[in-house]
Amino acid sequence: MDAEARALRWRCRRGMKELDVLLERYAAAALPHADAAERQLLARLLERPDPELAGYFLGGQTPVEPDIAALVTRITVPGPVPAEWQVSGETVHHGA
Repeated sequence: MDAEARALRWRCRRGMKELDVLLERYAAAALPHADAAERQLLARLLERPDPELAGYFLGGQTPVEPDIAALVTRITVPGPVPAEWQVSGETVHHGA
């Protein structure tokens, strides 16, 4: 992972564990292959305060901007669990 991707992944660490799980999972899966536009979009999303992000990811609120709303959807749709989240050969599942 390049320096820009690592910096964005670091910014995914928030003040709420629920946000950490969702954002870091997305970052680990998407950032290595994300183009500049996707990275800029994630950076814009991460500028939002935690209560606003919690509303998007946990409270059923929808961002006004269509591109941010689409990113929120991509982040919340469950996908494969990253290998580093597997414990003793068993997969740790999360609910989105």
